[in-house]
Amino acid sequence: LAPHLKCGAKRMQTREIESMVKAYHVILGMYGFWLPNDPRGSYSEFVWADDLRKFGPATRVDTRRSAAAKPHDVKKRRAAKKALKYPPVHLDEQQIKATGAGISRAAEIQHVGILACAIMPEHVHLVVARSERTIEQVVAEIKQRATLQLGEERIHPMEEHREPSGRRHSPWARGFWVVYLNDESHIENAIRYTVHNPEKEGRPRQHWDFVAPYDRIV
Repeated sequence: LAPHLKCGAKRMQTREIESMVKAYHVILGMYGFWLPNDPRGSYSEFVWADDLRKFGPATRVDTRRSAAAKPHDVKKRRAAKKALKYPPVHLDEQQIKATGAGISRAAEIQHVGILACAIMPEHVHLVVARSERTIEQVVAEIKQRATLQLGEERIHPMEEHREPSGRRHSPWARGFWVVYLNDESHIENAIRYTVHNPEKEGRPRQHWDFVAPYDRIV
């Protein structure tokens, strides 16, 4: 099943898809992580930010494969990031721990099983077991609780960047990526990918108390 970008402007008919789903591989980007008109491609159909439109239209693709290493115009991508209204969010270790605490609280409130979690400075990988909640509800709660935790610990990455109303700008990118997992092998692969994701960036493997064991993983 193909990945999709979920956001308010794109509401998919997911009932038939979710009836087959056993789990989800979710990727949450921090603000500025992967822009809708990234030259490597994105899952967006629109460029909402006026500051980014001059760098071209959305570069939508429909593929599961990571495009992180795809040859592209690096200067153009970096220039687009510099044109963002606020600096891209890059979580430090304390903020990563706070984000984890927020995810833990969200999972507890919603009675949702988190099968794997990797919180990177610029994005978060989660494997989420199917539950009575929709994946949109799960992600919304995760973003909300993680943001609240960052604020409570006074380490919100957007503390100095506020909207005209005085509210802090969200540390999260719009929407999220999701791959629907409908068999055991897909779930196993997603868990392995998530568990090993920090090591790909030279970071230690993460261990989170809220992650539920998945017995089929060797």
